[in-house]
Amino acid sequence: MGRGLQATDNGPTTKGKGQPTSLNSQTLSTVPVQSPIENRKSPIAVSLLTGGSDRPYVFGLASALLAKGVSLDLIGSDELDFREFQDKPGLNFLNVYGGPQPGAGPIGKAFRILRSYANLVRYATTAKREIFHILWNNKFEYFDRTALMLYYRVLGKKIVLTAHNVNARKRDSRDSLLNRLTLGIQYKVAHHVFVHTEKMKTELVEEFGVRHAKVSVIPLGINDHAPRTGLTPAAARRRLGIADGEKTILFFGRFTPYKGLEVLIAAFRKIAVPGNRYRLIIAGSQDRHVSYWRGIENSIREDVQSGRMLIRAERIPDEETEVYFKAADVVALPYRAIYQSGVLCTAYSFGLPVVAADVGSLKDDVVEGETGFVFKPEDADDLARTIERYFESDVYRNLNKRRTAIREFAAQRHSWNVVSDITVNIYASLLESGSQRQEARDERQGIRDKRREPRDTRLAS
Repeated sequence: MGRGLQATDNGPTTKGKGQPTSLNSQTLSTVPVQSPIENRKSPIAVSLLTGGSDRPYVFGLASALLAKGVSLDLIGSDELDFREFQDKPGLNFLNVYGGPQPGAGPIGKAFRILRSYANLVRYATTAKREIFHILWNNKFEYFDRTALMLYYRVLGKKIVLTAHNVNARKRDSRDSLLNRLTLGIQYKVAHHVFVHTEKMKTELVEEFGVRHAKVSVIPLGINDHAPRTGLTPAAARRRLGIADGEKTILFFGRFTPYKGLEVLIAAFRKIAVPGNRYRLIIAGSQDRHVSYWRGIENSIREDVQSGRMLIRAERIPDEETEVYFKAADVVALPYRAIYQSGVLCTAYSFGLPVVAADVGSLKDDVVEGETGFVFKPEDADDLARTIERYFESDVYRNLNKRRTAIREFAAQRHSWNVVSDITVNIYASLLESGSQRQEARDERQGIRDKRREPRDTRLAS
């Protein structure tokens, strides 16, 4: 793997709007699979602009693109310096963002951010790769959506954007005119936009005026970077101190208001009465919502002390992720609003069912009674009933046998191979259209030159 700049800091048969009805039929009718354009004279070369985070997605996409023969500049950070990519043919890693500096004051943090932008602009100015694929924006999103996007266009780059959230501030109830305006500019300036669901595509077209043909729906790839070892569910439960027979529910990921953790806690208290052996695991980080998490933490202190709840309030390392998903009997997704969930994909990749709120497109990925159950959003009573329904179902009773089928379902519906096929096809189409326009310009220039020749000859004589 090359070294560059250094710094210090979606399977099944569908019903209705794509909801799967069975694990047996495995045609991806919700995602049109296109074959990459082959027989190119030269390999496709792409700059993958990561924003410095999201290890699972960056690893999955980069690995799949490399397998398709795409040459990558991976613009990353300390967090994205994967051991698996060391000396990887076709990949050049450039550490633009660096990593956190513990103990750094406001000036030190500001300097690190500004240096990362300087590194990024310097790279863009000299980069030979025609395609810039943006996975996430950087620290100053308004600047990234406008000035930086326009700078890339001035440099002649083909810009591909993956919109994991069409409007995250709207989801978080923090929307504003400036936010919508800058989002609209970014979506309009990009040559092509990827989203993960048809609902997201509809929102882009209707709310931001993006042309339908400019948007492609790709699955949200599964997290295949978290290691899978020979650890058994029984061993994982022992490691966390969970007894045999305890019905264990897992909440995994960042503690943010839109994820509705307090709804799950309220539902759990309704079912975790004396005689019912329920355990709730809450594992993840508080992100930027410190006061939100502190309020929840104070409210569950007695539950933690009694042993009914197990809390680990920090970012869970990749190598420890399997412990939680193998120890649990089901993953809860009590979200208030979301487009698509990486936690759902991770749960399925470990063969673990889910109970999911009917928001966004989550319902489209749940095979009722086979991979999990759906409940009314923000309804603790319905969530409590759904959890009890799950633990009374054949899915739970035959969980050890069901895990393989759920894993296979996830591997096909959220296949990185499908993601990379669609992505490479778009890359090739953009390069082809650019080449055709250049040929047309050259042809027009040639015609103009020929028209000038007689006049030039007379002038010379």
